[in-house]
Amino acid sequence: MMLSTLIARWTLLGLMCSGLSAVAQVLSIETSEQHEAFTVNATAIMPVRLATAWSVISDYDHLADFVPGMHSSRVLERSGNQVLLEQTGSLGFLFFQQPIAVKLAVTESPPERIVAHAVGGNLKQMDGRYTLEAMPDGKVRLSYSASLRPDFAVPPVIGRLAVRQVLARQFKALVQEIQRRDAMHLPLVTEEVQKQ
Repeated sequence: MMLSTLIARWTLLGLMCSGLSAVAQVLSIETSEQHEAFTVNATAIMPVRLATAWSVISDYDHLADFVPGMHSSRVLERSGNQVLLEQTGSLGFLFFQQPIAVKLAVTESPPERIVAHAVGGNLKQMDGRYTLEAMPDGKVRLSYSASLRPDFAVPPVIGRLAVRQVLARQFKALVQEIQRRDAMHLPLVTEEVQKQ
């Protein structure tokens, strides 16, 4: 392979990775609280492959590598489209820090949907859903909705800010990882481009 081709590929990859957050055409994250339960609704529209998006949201054993605040994530059991996960992490903002541990019963419907429900840990309730939709223009819409109720006291102002901040940062990190992995699968530079 010619040196100029390698340089062109790495330059293009570097440019794409450096501007990942700008690549998401639409990024919307809303959080709210009602009766000690937090809800989040988030959406991102990205020019990525559906298969890449699915591979990231279902990469349970590696989520802690790129999701902020998550210390570990591992599959305990898998049977067909049913998965039992164990995840640990922390919720923090300023001086408020709270360890989180949860076991999730997950149902996969590849490549469109992941539904999770807490079956253990220090969340009284956690129900979440990721949905992927291939759009007519070739982009992919990632939607996430969740409701969680902690089994620990959340300080009135600081704790609520921490929950909202962590949920938003985690969704953004997921979007960035999808875009990063999709950029790694760039089509090869064509001979026509190489000649120019």
